[in-house]
Amino acid sequence: MNFKEYPKVELHLHLDCSLSFDVIKKLRPHTTLAEYKKRYVAPSKCSNLLEYISVVNNSVALMQDKESLRLVTQDLVDQLADENVIYAEIRFAPLLHIEKGLTPEEVVETVNDALDSAAKKAGIEAGLILCTLRQYTRDQSMTTIKLVESTIGKSRVIGFDIAADEAGFPLDNHIEAFEYAADKGIPCTAHAGEAKGPESVWDTLKNLKPQRIGHGVRSIEDADLVRHLSKEKIHLEVCVTSNLYTNMYESYEQHPVDKLYRAGVSLSINTDGRGVNETDLTNEYQKLTESFSWDDLRFLICNLEAIKHAFIPDQKKRELREKLLAYPAYNKLAELEDVARRISV
Repeated sequence: MNFKEYPKVELHLHLDCSLSFDVIKKLRPHTTLAEYKKRYVAPSKCSNLLEYISVVNNSVALMQDKESLRLVTQDLVDQLADENVIYAEIRFAPLLHIEKGLTPEEVVETVNDALDSAAKKAGIEAGLILCTLRQYTRDQSMTTIKLVESTIGKSRVIGFDIAADEAGFPLDNHIEAFEYAADKGIPCTAHAGEAKGPESVWDTLKNLKPQRIGHGVRSIEDADLVRHLSKEKIHLEVCVTSNLYTNMYESYEQHPVDKLYRAGVSLSINTDGRGVNETDLTNEYQKLTESFSWDDLRFLICNLEAIKHAFIPDQKKRELREKLLAYPAYNKLAELEDVARRISV
């Protein structure tokens, strides 16, 4: 199947993990392909999440001025448009990009304006999620959520997230920021169940109360948690290839995505980082087909679940659903009517 042409939705996509060789060449013109792969692409089997993050730091170092932020954002939209991603939520941590004098507000404004221009030109829909990081202080988390508050509704900023070293830092510094988000009605997602097991997902759900979980795949180790996720319709943003790169699983066949799907957990398929992982959604879909015999129906369901749990107004969700359901490979499915009714906005 030619998955490149399929309409796709991506909810878990890091801006600083998605630098292509083309944009690196613009930022560092003398970079060779070999150097790109060594400095900006993670080993296919990192020792752990921290080694993976250390590679991302090389990309972040290049994203410290307005022009670099603009180029990286434009480049990512070009990648999305090239494989027919009709909606994407792009996340980044503004406080990582102030080393050369930009203010957090300037960082957000620059990325927002670049995304707005590029998305309109490409004819795709896209939003921004601002991230705090596990190692940040209480004040840094509060600064980030207030950036979301000041821009949501009047920009492409749509939500809040916490990322980075899940195993190395507790949630204590960030509970207040998520409580603030809840009080203001700001949609939230949170990384958990990646570098740590199901206890981390339980802890995150209890203390941060996000609407979605980034990764969350180690929930499979706790049957009660899997039942809870299914019952409460808590959406998992699954990133299969990324989990192999961070050495969570040995192979695609060992990844629990299929078991989670069969258990009735709402989930979507995502790349996490297109540059760092050397992947895209076309590749993710192909690997799932080869490893678990996934078919068009399963990809349709995952994309409908992604739209349902996206941080956008219902009218926009309905427009995206119509575009998705009209695609010939999906439109001809015998189960289409039942699935569309069951996974409604």
